[in-house]
Amino acid sequence: MSVPTTLRCLVRPSVSRHVPRQVAAVVWAAPFSTSSSLAANPPKKKAGTQVASIRSGKKMQLGKFKKKAPGGRTGKAPLPGERKSVRKRIQLSNSNALPVQGLAELTPEYMADKRNAGTVVSLPGTVQDQLRVVEAFKPTQYWGMFRNPSMLVRAETVDLMSRMQQSAEKKQTLKLVVSGDRITGKSMLLLQGMAHGLLNDWIVINIPEAQELTTASTEYAPIPGTNPVQYMQNNYALKLVQAVRKANEKLLTRLTTAYSHPELPQNIPINSTLMQLANSAKEADGAWFVFHALWQELMAKGQGRPPILFTLDGLQHIMKVSDYRSAAFNPIHSHDLALVRLFTDCLAGSYQFPAGGAVLAATSRGNAPRTPSMELALSQREAEQTGAEPPKHDPFSRDYDTRVEASLKNVQVMKVSGVSKLEARAVMEYWAASGLLRKTVDEATVTEKWTVGGHGVLGEMERASLLTMRP
Repeated sequence: MSVPTTLRCLVRPSVSRHVPRQVAAVVWAAPFSTSSSLAANPPKKKAGTQVASIRSGKKMQLGKFKKKAPGGRTGKAPLPGERKSVRKRIQLSNSNALPVQGLAELTPEYMADKRNAGTVVSLPGTVQDQLRVVEAFKPTQYWGMFRNPSMLVRAETVDLMSRMQQSAEKKQTLKLVVSGDRITGKSMLLLQGMAHGLLNDWIVINIPEAQELTTASTEYAPIPGTNPVQYMQNNYALKLVQAVRKANEKLLTRLTTAYSHPELPQNIPINSTLMQLANSAKEADGAWFVFHALWQELMAKGQGRPPILFTLDGLQHIMKVSDYRSAAFNPIHSHDLALVRLFTDCLAGSYQFPAGGAVLAATSRGNAPRTPSMELALSQREAEQTGAEPPKHDPFSRDYDTRVEASLKNVQVMKVSGVSKLEARAVMEYWAASGLLRKTVDEATVTEKWTVGGHGVLGEMERASLLTMRP
């Protein structure tokens, strides 16, 4: 026998084994069955567990433990900007409040008369519309509780309006900062100044919230040809031009242009009305150049320009480094924003209004960053006004900003605190006549609310008297 044949016989047998089909089935069958016992006593499933499907390999979550929508919100989501519109909504009338009989209406000379201090005066309808356009009303003020918007003429009001009238008569520019504690009426003084300016045919320009310019909430772009580089904010400039156009329509229709402006998107020939110039800002592109051209026209001398009132609320926000970044990702100072730079230059005295006017700014204590340079500068101006020794820099601090101090060198400071008891009585009588204060307004009640309100702080008096009413 050959060797290959012998080896092949050892590896593979020549006769195959035959396994019966019945035996193979017995070998592979399970020795017992569990189907009947599982059907009788099904296994309990733990809460919150996921059951795996053997065939598909997918995880199935129990319907009892399905996750609900976050916050349990039902219905459609709010549209873009809808929350902001509700948050900033202004209501100026309440049909449920009683009309106050014998209430005087505001006139051009009313708030500058010392005899009217300590009285409540109502706003005319036309002035209400103009103030609403420039966003002089604040959502935190209690306008919607009364029949018609009215305001208290206090001693600070008379002082401010007298200064504004003197600056217009002498064709000078009043530069003033309203300072004080929280809810003492700083924004209300700005509103009264705007109402006085509108009634006396002033051009009124208002920046209602300075933080909208510096908190990186609006688009910006560098202005070509500026050194150092300044930045324009076209969307905000468009909004500002439209507000100026609507609030000062009567004056802008009467005034005419003195210069040609080839940089504008629309050709505006000389001797066109300023209303046509303002109407050329129809889109955000080029809105800053339209506002800058309008400002140049208002600064034109010998053209019969009216007095100008430029106001801003929340001064601390523009006295610091902004949240914007340059192309090199370096922080941009607020004074390098063109609109902020314009206001600070007016506050510093770089612009002299042709027919006089005023530049008013109000500080904020509720939502404002800390600005050591501004606080020091205002303290120094206040000490100079009273003849006291002005405070000096802290030699161990590096938080001071020379640009901020330079912009506040020539300003006047008006410190606002609580109202007197006579003024408190006048405003409480107005609340009682409106049906909101259900108490007898006597000396004891006035003293109580005046004391509880932090010695006449108007905001605290409103909280203690109007927000705790009981039937």
